[in-house]
Amino acid sequence: MKRPILIIISVITVFILLGTSVMYLFGPKYGSTFSNVSSNLGYGGGGAPEAGIAPAEAPMPATDLFAAEDAARTSASNADQQAVQERLVIKNADLAIVVKDPQGRMKQISDLAVEMGGYVVSSNLYQSYYGPNSIEVPEATIAIRVPSEKLDEALEKIKAGATDIQYENVSGQDVTSQYVDLQSQLKAKQAAEKKLLEILDQAQRAEDVLAIYLQVQTVQTEIEVLKGQIKYYEESAALSAISVRLIAEEGTQSIEIGPWKPAGAVKDAIQDLIFFVQNFAEFLIRFVILILPSLILIGIPLYLVYLGGRAVYRRFNKSKVETEKVEEEKK
Repeated sequence: MKRPILIIISVITVFILLGTSVMYLFGPKYGSTFSNVSSNLGYGGGGAPEAGIAPAEAPMPATDLFAAEDAARTSASNADQQAVQERLVIKNADLAIVVKDPQGRMKQISDLAVEMGGYVVSSNLYQSYYGPNSIEVPEATIAIRVPSEKLDEALEKIKAGATDIQYENVSGQDVTSQYVDLQSQLKAKQAAEKKLLEILDQAQRAEDVLAIYLQVQTVQTEIEVLKGQIKYYEESAALSAISVRLIAEEGTQSIEIGPWKPAGAVKDAIQDLIFFVQNFAEFLIRFVILILPSLILIGIPLYLVYLGGRAVYRRFNKSKVETEKVEEEKK
């Protein structure tokens, strides 16, 4: 009985040892082949490799793609920093001047912007009121852009002939580092786009093509955004913005105080007295017709409650006194 059991156990042990040896000898080879195919397609996990897709023809792994993008970004950043010899500075100006004819000066500034190779961003002509007599005075605002190298010249021409300069502010913003960083990001994204297109050409399965195509679309969108930001910095640095407020001379005149007129003060006092009498009369009417009856209606229930409470209190107090007298008589 024991001998057949030992034979069965021995056979099972031999099969286990043979299976382990086969997996050890051939498992790494097959496992590495499967791993290479999976990583080349950009996927992980189980599943047997499909026939017809050789590891040598598979797309570049995602890790290699990211490494290539980082390397491109680093090299692009170094190249841009060496290429940018001058600082990229955005210069703007803001000023307010007093002139005789705001409308005419606004036309002159508009022509000046076009003459210098710039353009008019916005212009507005309106009326303001000054003084005790509300004098109507014209005012204007205009915003233009001119080449940054002609900013000082434009400011001098705008201020020429002005009666007064109320304020003037010229500001500059250095955007060189942001510009270089955007250039580096753009080159890195363009390198990533190129790699993705190469992978897309080598992809064979439909799901691989769709996944890579979506990545290409995302990268291309990011490239367009970076190009827009770079263009904004370039145009802002190339063309300086000038905002001008044009004030008419009448608006800066000092306010004259007229002579004192007692008749006007008497008239105002009489008018205030009439208003007081009217208000007082209205108060009396409302008090007699509305407030007094309302107080009576509220007071009657309260008075009845008071009478009832007092009667209960007296009755309770009387019974207490009688009880005390009875107790004293018993003593």
